[in-house]
Amino acid sequence: KPRPGPGYRGMSRAVLPDPAALAHAVSVRDRLALAQALNLLDDRRPAARQCAAAFLDALPAEKQDSGGHLIGITGPPGAGKSSLTAALIQVWRRRGLKVAILAVDPSSPISGGALLGDRLRMHASGADREVFIRSLACRGEFGGLSAEVWPMSLAMLAAFDIVLVETVGVGQKEIDVSKMTDTTCFVAQPASGDSIQFLKAGIMEIPHVIVVNKEDIGMAARKTLSELKTTLGRRTDSDGWQAPALSASAALGSGIEALADALDCHRHWLLERGQFTARRRRCQAEWLVKHLREEFGRYGINRLGGETTLFAELANAPRRSPIAAYEDLRARILTNR
Repeated sequence: KPRPGPGYRGMSRAVLPDPAALAHAVSVRDRLALAQALNLLDDRRPAARQCAAAFLDALPAEKQDSGGHLIGITGPPGAGKSSLTAALIQVWRRRGLKVAILAVDPSSPISGGALLGDRLRMHASGADREVFIRSLACRGEFGGLSAEVWPMSLAMLAAFDIVLVETVGVGQKEIDVSKMTDTTCFVAQPASGDSIQFLKAGIMEIPHVIVVNKEDIGMAARKTLSELKTTLGRRTDSDGWQAPALSASAALGSGIEALADALDCHRHWLLERGQFTARRRRCQAEWLVKHLREEFGRYGINRLGGETTLFAELANAPRRSPIAAYEDLRARILTNR
C-alpha cells in the first residue's frame, strides 16, 4: 500500500501536520492519517483551523466535486438505523466498495461526548480494513448533526466509495442531513405513528429513498409501507426525483440489496442530469449559511446581501475548503464588506 509522502507527520497538540502530505496520505486511504485528519477538523485552535483549511484544499478536486457517494440515513429513535447501516455495509463490501461511516450520537450534557457509541453496534464491520467507522457527538446541535460533519465527509470522500452519515434519532424538524448529503434515506418504524406524523409535517418530501425497517414483524410493517406509498403517490421533489418506498429487515437481511440499489439509482440519476456537482456545491452553501446564521443571526446574513444573494454567490464561487470560505464570509460580516 502507498505510504504517506515526505513531510507527513502525525498530529500532536504541539505540532500540526503538513497539510499537503496529510491530504496525500488520506487520499491513499492511510487509516491513521484519516483518523488524524478528522481530529484536525475537530480542533478549534486558530492555527489548527488554518491547517485544516489548507488540508481540505489539498484534497483531490475530482473527489470533492463528483467522487464517491455521500449518503445520509435518518429517522426516529428506535427505527433500527444502526442495524440497517451494518446490513448495508455488508452489501456494499460484497460489491467491492470501500465504506466510511460517520455515526453521529447524542451528546452528554456534562462532557459533550457521544453517549451511545454506534461503533459498538457495528463491531463486526469494524474488523474490515476497507471499512472506517467514526462516532461523532452532535454536542446538542439542533438538526441531528454536528458542525464537523460536512468537512469530515469531504475528507472521507477522498478515500472511500461510500460515505454514510447516520444521524441522531430525529424529530420532525431535524432534517439537516438532507442538506449535507447527495442522497438521503429515511427509515420508518412500523406501527409507531411517527411515519404519519412525519408525512403531516412534510418531512417525507425531504428523503430520496424511504424504507420501512423490521418487515419481519409482519402486518404492521406492510400497513405502514402501504400508507407511505398511498400518501407519496407520484410526488416528486424540486429536482424531479420520485422517492421510492421500500421495506427491509436488518435482522433477516431481506430487502437490503434493493435498498442499496435504490440509493445507487439516485446517484446515477443526479449524474445523468448533470446535477451531482451542483448538489455538492449546494450542500457546502447550506453548511456555510447555517453556521453564519448561528453565529450572526439574520443580521449577519443580511450584511452579505441576504440568503438568496448569498446562495447564488456561493453556487458560482470557485471550489475551496468550507473552513476557508467560512472565515472569509465571517470577515466580510465583521468588516461590513
